Amino acid sequence: MTPTVRTRVAIVGAGPAGLLLSHLLDAAGIPSVVIDQRSRDEIESTIRAGILEQGTVELLDTLGDASRVRTVGHRHDGIELRFAGEGHRIDFPSLVGRSVWLYPQHEVLKDLIAARLAAGQDLRFGVTAENVVDAETDRPRVIARDAEGQPFEIEAEFVVGSDGSRSVARAAVTGSSTGGYFREYPFAWFGILCEAPPSADELIYSNSPDGFALISQRSATVQRMYFQCDPGTDTAAYSEAQLWDELQKRVPGTTLKEGPIFQRDVLRFRSFVAHELLRGRVALVGDAAHTVPPTGAKGMNLAVADVRLLADALRALLLDGDARPLETYPERALRRIWKAQHFSWWMTSLLHVAPDATDFDRRRQLGELRGVVESRHGQAYLAEAYCGWPLTSG
Repeated sequence: MTPTVRTRVAIVGAGPAGLLLSHLLDAAGIPSVVIDQRSRDEIESTIRAGILEQGTVELLDTLGDASRVRTVGHRHDGIELRFAGEGHRIDFPSLVGRSVWLYPQHEVLKDLIAARLAAGQDLRFGVTAENVVDAETDRPRVIARDAEGQPFEIEAEFVVGSDGSRSVARAAVTGSSTGGYFREYPFAWFGILCEAPPSADELIYSNSPDGFALISQRSATVQRMYFQCDPGTDTAAYSEAQLWDELQKRVPGTTLKEGPIFQRDVLRFRSFVAHELLRGRVALVGDAAHTVPPTGAKGMNLAVADVRLLADALRALLLDGDARPLETYPERALRRIWKAQHFSWWMTSLLHVAPDATDFDRRRQLGELRGVVESRHGQAYLAEAYCGWPLTSG
């Protein structure tokens, strides 16, 4: 017989969404099992960007000393929009009284994993979820294989799919692993990591005739930079000197600090929202439910917002027998998701040069940029969305 593990909540995926959900449930006295097909080292060593909204940071504060975001991360009180050779700072605190933190996602994951293991979380690495079944019953199941390839099942009162953009759990909710609203953009980001001190104190979002560039940081000695490229670009197509030339010409007026480049990648731009977020006793959160272009820094923050709502709904369901917050979870989550989709699309359209852009399109875009930076209301909209709307509870 196939071994069966029983728990109250089964969480597929040990990313930020799944781990934070297990933390919030544990605080309410609700046990869970979290599985992920990756090893702990793979999860913690896969370098990904991270701009955290203030609400995300405040929720991570509940980890206590395990969260290093306020000690290791860097608070940013603004960004610079650069176009026509000039920089324009958007001052977040003066506009909306909020800030963001630069703290890479893999560092968040290190904090969450350490905190969950210290709390005795049943966290299983190297476990592959193959299917989620019986969503319409009160005992849904995850069909899985352990790290040795042996089959087993997790039977729970609720299953959460937080297993990323290639979610296995999604099919149990939408009827298809690809069921959703989808948009693909005609450009990508060529990203580099280099050994050099920061070129600026805050992020620079630059619109130039040659295309977009983002100048960011990772630490006092490492910079992260991106420039707009064709989605099919080969990372080996540029010499190191050519990469610096490409970046520098896209941020006229700023002199970049150069150093050895030790990582290159191409990040494609896609938007996705699943057709459904809930079926019976299976729900989707994070990238399993939606993805956004990176321009607006919404990805991980949207996952956290989903988790805040779902954690409250599961507390009501499993502790009080009240299903109403769960029934309204999709509607409440989708309000923020589509706002974030719009903001991410708007920032992307505002800053990138489309492959088929005409002279009219280019001049109109510059007019839109001036409309933002020359209006306090325009700046405030950007600041409010970038820093994040307040997290809501169930």
